[in-house]
This record gives sequence, C-alpha cells and structure tokens, in this order.
Amino acid sequence: MDCCICSPMASVYRLPRNTICAPCHEGAKAIIGFLNKAGEQQQEEGGHGSVLKSRVSMMKPDSATKGMKDAWEQVKEMRGREEEAHQRAAFLAQGLAMAWKEGVHTDIVVKPGAGPPIPAHKAILAARSEVFRHMLAADERCKSPAGDAISLPERTHDELALFLAFLYTGALEDDGCGGSLQVPEERQLHALLVAADKYDVPFLRRACEARLAAAVDASNVLRTLEVAELSSSAALRERAMDTVVEHAEQVVLSPEYDDFAVRNAGLCVEITRALLLAKMPTVNI
Repeated sequence: MDCCICSPMASVYRLPRNTICAPCHEGAKAIIGFLNKAGEQQQEEGGHGSVLKSRVSMMKPDSATKGMKDAWEQVKEMRGREEEAHQRAAFLAQGLAMAWKEGVHTDIVVKPGAGPPIPAHKAILAARSEVFRHMLAADERCKSPAGDAISLPERTHDELALFLAFLYTGALEDDGCGGSLQVPEERQLHALLVAADKYDVPFLRRACEARLAAAVDASNVLRTLEVAELSSSAALRERAMDTVVEHAEQVVLSPEYDDFAVRNAGLCVEITRALLLAKMPTVNI
C-alpha cells in the first residue's frame, strides 16, 4: 500500500493512494491527541469565556506543535534520502553486473585454478582492490598489451565468479542477472573471506565475517575457526572460540577434531586454554 504521507508518490493523491500506513496513522493520532489535550488545558485555564480564544490559539501552531511538525518533516526527508540511496545503489549495481555478465567492452580475463577464464574490466578490479590496482599498474609500466590476463590459481571457477560478482555488485547473492538468487554455500563463503583478505577488499571481508558468524554452530565451528585463522579474522575467530567453549564436549569429542588437531596444533593449544579458563572459578580480588 502506498502511503500518501511517507511514500515517494505522496504528491500523487488519487485512489487508491489516499491512504496512510500504520506508522503514519499512529503518528497522526498522537498529534491529534496532543492538540486536543492542549486545547482542553487552555479551556480550563481561561474558563468558559475563553473558549473562542482557545480555539483560535489552537489554529496557530505553538512551539511544541511546530517542533513536532519539524521532526515529522525531517523523518520524511530521511526516508526520501534512504529511498534515493537504495535506488542509486540498485542502478549502479545492476548496470555494472550487466556489463560484466554480458562482457561489454571487457579488457582483461581472470584465470581460476581450474576452468575457463572470466572476462572482466581493469577499471573495476583496480577500483575495488588495492592489490589489483598495483598489479595492473605494474603491467602498464611494462607496456603489456590490451587483453592480458591475471591468474588466481587458488580459486575455482565458481569461487572466482562469486568473487568478481561481488566486486561488481557489492552483494554476496548472485542473481546472474536472471532474477534467481544464488546464495553462497559455507565453503564458498570461506573462499571469499580468504580472497577478501588476500586481495584487500574490506567490504567483502566484513560481509563474509557477518554471514559466517551468524551461522556458526557446533557442527561447523572447527572449519570456521580454521578459516578465521587463515584469513586473520579476529572477529570471526573470537566468535568461533566462544562456540567451542559453549559446545566443548560435542566439538572436542567429534571425529573431525582429530584431523583438525593434526593441521592446527596452535589452535588446539588455544582451545585447551580457553576451556580451562572457562572452568576456572572467578576470583574476586
């Protein structure tokens, strides 16, 4: 439902747009109640002879009413700016994603460890990653011909596609410009976090950390802790350690822990210390 107050289409006042949403309705009720209460107080103070005077004064906005009106106008302005920001972001993301998916004027190919290379744009890579910027600047100084390639041998084709899609759109979910969202799996999020750390893409790093931290549990905490160590993610590492302590018996006695211990002796030492500290009684000094 389009609200005639807070909707971007508020200026179009025709059926069925002459309606308001629930928050605006409650706000209007609050304002009317406030004005009625103010009128009643003025009538009580001025007696029956001042009824006309109080009604006239209610028509003139006092400081409180003016303040509420100004606040409401600020809220409407903030909503308008937010909507405009969303539309701008969508406009930019959709345009860049389409240019990448359709290969419009691409000038470089990015090679994964296995699978076909993916065409891309040097300008986008350089703008999103300081590492890519330095790599491409070095190629320009060496006068490399147009259409050169860079290799990311540690990434599979699918992982590389998700990584490039994020550089173009700023979103983890890739719709392939076809409308159906493809949500990255846990394994792919791990790969994206490592890539974000290696190629210095802070926004991607924060997005992966938040997604992985929200999904960590006893079944995946060892894998999460391992990738947090590999990508130097302090926030994700702390969240994983807390989960290990919370589900200590289930995690440490699992078959997966044996293989984890072989690969990560240092992390096992930290897990042992964290478990001991969690069991120690608190000492008040």
